[in-house]
Amino acid sequence: MYAEFALPDAARRVYSELCCPDVVAQTAMVGALAGSGEVNLARDLFDGMPQRDPIAWNAMIAGYSQVGRSKEALELFSLMQVEGVRVGEATIVSVLTACAHLGALAQGKWVHGYIQKNKIRITVTLGTALIDMYSKCGDMRRAMEVFWSMGEKNVYTWSSAMSGLAMNGAGKECLELFELMKQEHVQPNWVTFISVLRGCSVAGLVDKGREYFDSMRDEYGIEPWYEHYGCIIDLYGRAGRLDDAVNFINAMPIKPHVGAWGALLNACRIYKNIKLGEFATRKILELESKNDGAYVLLSNIYADSRNWKGVSSVRESMKAEGVSKEPGCSVIELGGKVHEFFVGDRSHPRYKEIELMLGEMSRRLRLAGYVARTNEVLFDIEEEEKEDALCWHSEKLAIAFGLIALGEGVTIRIVKNLRVCLDCHDATKFISKVFEREIVVRDRNRFHHFKDGACSCMDYW
Repeated sequence: MYAEFALPDAARRVYSELCCPDVVAQTAMVGALAGSGEVNLARDLFDGMPQRDPIAWNAMIAGYSQVGRSKEALELFSLMQVEGVRVGEATIVSVLTACAHLGALAQGKWVHGYIQKNKIRITVTLGTALIDMYSKCGDMRRAMEVFWSMGEKNVYTWSSAMSGLAMNGAGKECLELFELMKQEHVQPNWVTFISVLRGCSVAGLVDKGREYFDSMRDEYGIEPWYEHYGCIIDLYGRAGRLDDAVNFINAMPIKPHVGAWGALLNACRIYKNIKLGEFATRKILELESKNDGAYVLLSNIYADSRNWKGVSSVRESMKAEGVSKEPGCSVIELGGKVHEFFVGDRSHPRYKEIELMLGEMSRRLRLAGYVARTNEVLFDIEEEEKEDALCWHSEKLAIAFGLIALGEGVTIRIVKNLRVCLDCHDATKFISKVFEREIVVRDRNRFHHFKDGACSCMDYW
């Protein structure tokens, strides 16, 4: 009861009064701790249990998944398999969520195979989790196969499929699915409209996006929320209509949030509008004084314009405010194992091979006409101020590993915690063409499908 009311301390006090807690009480306490985010304490209790039923395993896996410790969730699921514990729907949903977070497609496909092999009924919840996993791993073909095979779908199923299409660059297909959803008389909710508006943004359909936005309140009685306003600003920004974006922000009936100003700032980076970029940055920092992303974007705007004084000013402001840039981290899955790479990382067991491949990548890219964008080196990497520092960005390390470790022609799939930088984006386009390899990168904002020297984002992200 205390756990349900998010009072883990009270639950712990009651538990401490039990002289010999049985498996049910222990499981309840594991669930209480894991559900409140205290996963380390939950794991200590879990490991000390003489008996562990499937509910305890599920509580622990769900706890890891909920706090973003997806790697540990998958490791615990593997241990669960080794010990032969019965796996139920709740556990599978948590594991699929972890796979989606990491972009671990191979493990997600294994789980899907497990479902089919054990003839587990694909409920609406489980089917939606599968769609979400495949979508966030960049495999929309399989996501839509699951979607169309489901006999029963709810609004979250439809919204998940539309969200996947939008984030993977298939804006028009997203809108077509929305029209089909309306024909099926499924009532959209506020989550649905986030997917729809993102689909409009990806497809560059500004007027259509405004129509859908206005229909939320007029036709469906749904009051737009922060995310919807942010989508419209992104929609205007992608189209280069910065004045319309500013006017829209000024007309918002709620106070503009960081996401709104962030969408405007990103548009300023794309269209090199320094003055408006400075204004948007000030607004973001008024709301979040330690928002490192705003500093980075403004610095990149200055760097693109070769305004080194502006770059230095941003760096000094960050030092004065005690703001540090979050280190880049890229994740790639191979053989069911997740490999993490951080910027400048030399700790991987196959580091020597990776270093040789980085050299080969650099050589072949130069022959193909690639020229490194060194502007961001002055800001993005604090400890290294050389041109070759760009070679050590985390996604390039992950790509190099993918080229040596994955079979010929196998798609390289990477998940990155930050926005892809301009140089890495350019380099990855060249790599996809020179090495004849499809590369899928999921960054903080969206998916980038690189193939034959082009990217699905059309160079706007």
